[in-house]
Amino acid sequence: MAIPAWRGGVIAASFVVALMLTAMPLPTWGVAWRPAWVAMVLIYWAMALPDRVGMFTGFVLGLLVDVIEVNQSAVLGQHALGLGIITYLVVSHHRRLRVFPLGQQAVVIGGLLLGYMALNGAILMAVGQPPNPWRLILPALTSALLWPWLFIILRDLRRRARLS
Repeated sequence: MAIPAWRGGVIAASFVVALMLTAMPLPTWGVAWRPAWVAMVLIYWAMALPDRVGMFTGFVLGLLVDVIEVNQSAVLGQHALGLGIITYLVVSHHRRLRVFPLGQQAVVIGGLLLGYMALNGAILMAVGQPPNPWRLILPALTSALLWPWLFIILRDLRRRARLS
């Protein structure tokens, strides 16, 4: 049985959408509330298909996020490091994360993303650009709140594409 061509691009397409949502301009008041779209989609795929999405994927996506956020005082490699670490943690604990209920997953994902944001803040402080603490806390909070819906959307997409 031949695999339809669109099945192979489902994961890549979801990352492209996440990168587009990350690059989308927001009003000044909404920038601090922007969820970590790329990190959340990466976490889902690393948890669902750890043999296909790993640390290299996280590193490459992190470099793309660095390029997108070059005007927002991002240091080249800061998101690559953070997403690589997150991917390692998720892949190494994917069996445990899968069995958690969605609410508990949201709390764990929020904690992972808070650590990711803290690492980004530490990198910015190391290069002399102290970050606004709210720009570190609020994205983790909004990401945790959106996690259940993103999980359901990506799970349904994965099931329709018959990816396993």
